[in-house]
Amino acid sequence: MKEITDIIKSYERAVTAGKKMALATVVHVEGSSYRRPGARMLVTDDGQLTGAISGGCLEGDALRKALLAISQQKNKLVTYDTTDETDTTLGVQLGCNGIVHILFEPILPDQPNHPVALLKRVAEKRQNAVLITLFSLHSRNANQPGTCYLDLETDQITVSNLAETDFNTILQDESDLAKERQESAFRTFSFKNQKLTGFVEYLKIPPLLVIAGAGNDTIPLMEMASVLGWEITIVDGRAGHATIQRFPKAKHVFVTKSSGVLNLISVDSRTFFVLMTHNYNYDLALLKELIALEECIYIGSLGPRKKLERMFDELENNGMTISEQQKSKVFGPVGLDIGAETSEEIALSVLAEIKAVLNGRTGISLREKSEPIHSRTDQKVDYAKTAREDFLCAIQTSES
Repeated sequence: MKEITDIIKSYERAVTAGKKMALATVVHVEGSSYRRPGARMLVTDDGQLTGAISGGCLEGDALRKALLAISQQKNKLVTYDTTDETDTTLGVQLGCNGIVHILFEPILPDQPNHPVALLKRVAEKRQNAVLITLFSLHSRNANQPGTCYLDLETDQITVSNLAETDFNTILQDESDLAKERQESAFRTFSFKNQKLTGFVEYLKIPPLLVIAGAGNDTIPLMEMASVLGWEITIVDGRAGHATIQRFPKAKHVFVTKSSGVLNLISVDSRTFFVLMTHNYNYDLALLKELIALEECIYIGSLGPRKKLERMFDELENNGMTISEQQKSKVFGPVGLDIGAETSEEIALSVLAEIKAVLNGRTGISLREKSEPIHSRTDQKVDYAKTAREDFLCAIQTSES
């Protein structure tokens, strides 16, 4: 989400400066690639780049393709084959061994539903979203519809050039399926006698990191989480410590007793808590409330294992029943074992552990993995076969 946020900021500056621009999006990958589908880069007509579509090897040529899309005011699909190590146009021996398809879309600020405007709607609300981008893998010279459909929990937007009711229903069905599975997918559609591939992109809300504690050792944690693009909330009972001046990158800074924390925060499955107030009673009281929340999947406890065991014992001695499943979501001592000593190193350790939990990973070294770094399941293109589409295809055939 940070990349999207950065692109939106650059877009707004470009509009103010009267610059023309295009959005480059990785829409499909075959084999391995530095960036995966959904990676984006905004290009302005003066050559400014925001975001990234590769590790740097494609950006030079992508700039030229983006400027061409801006000049022609036409969507363009460009394919980069990094498996050819003799191809000097991209640089010799990149080692990526993948084929990357990138869609370039000129951005017209006066059009209400251009791609960046849709991304801005996603960023404005803490809601999971589905964004559908249509393109033709079979013919780069064919019409490339581009970013055409957004489905938020409270809003559905279809770009006007795809306003056919029956096709909208098909897109809605695919969006519903992506939300049900909570994952992105690729589908092949028939639209006006053209075979199109659809990147049905499931956009998850950014992680919300709630740091209980406003001491100096929490500042690096805020800084690093901000770099990742996470939302940050600081809670502490000390008014002199919990200030926006000390935590300028936090979205919220609350001075509150432990009993008031959950009245200020809406907890979901992507909300993560780290208890580091250095106040045993504050951490204990907050742990009591958090451990009972089914939505909360991660509670980090700073300090030695004995401290956490003492807190468990005290809660149970006061009549609270704590299941093994509830204990399993409490991580104490918090963080991965990387030999962290300083506040900055501890912050790195904590965020790495949260990221692993978030993605259902173990945090092992990548060299220990026998399979590819990235799953290849997101490369499969399935045909979207529905009764509605059969009907639509029949209508189109009869019209032709």
